Amino acid sequence: MSTPTVNTRTRYGTVAMTLHWLIALMIIGNLCSGIWFGEFMAHSDPLRFTVIQLHKSSGLTILILSLLRLGWRLVNPIPALPADMGPFMRFLARGTHYLFYFLIIAIPFSGWLIVSASPTAAPTMYFGLFQWPSLPFFNGLLRADKKQYTELFATAHILMAYLTIALLLLHVSAALYHHFLRRDDVLRRMWFGTTARGTHQ
Repeated sequence: MSTPTVNTRTRYGTVAMTLHWLIALMIIGNLCSGIWFGEFMAHSDPLRFTVIQLHKSSGLTILILSLLRLGWRLVNPIPALPADMGPFMRFLARGTHYLFYFLIIAIPFSGWLIVSASPTAAPTMYFGLFQWPSLPFFNGLLRADKKQYTELFATAHILMAYLTIALLLLHVSAALYHHFLRRDDVLRRMWFGTTARGTHQ
């Protein structure tokens, strides 16, 4: 059975699903690379620069894709939740959904802010193809001022990353709970080639 391009009342379309899984995989990859070079790689490691450049390039790609996903979401209403879900579970599901939207935009944007405010002015080579421009807000600031901003943005970046890890674990657990215990369509409607079976409202 072919999946429609746009969302319907019972399931997501191919555009939303493709963006969802692509962003999810890239976020997991970037969380792993961020922890790797942040916690385990020595500053003298010759691979460190390459890993950081890939991390920044992937983060900027996540930012672009997330903005596209948000735009698509605004013109494509999401499928209804199962009719038998209680008010608290509905609130939790929608709240998690909106928090994810915030984080997948805020985390890469904070990374862009870190690079833009950095006193070292190290360039970001987007997958080695071209130099990604820095945000102009910090032009003309003293090195000490830039360092303060960098530390602030880095702290926010790290905290949001760990919040995302916790939210991902909750999200995956909830999806498995719906699929294997409740046996409803919550996971099925975000997977290619499946058929939504239950009732929604």
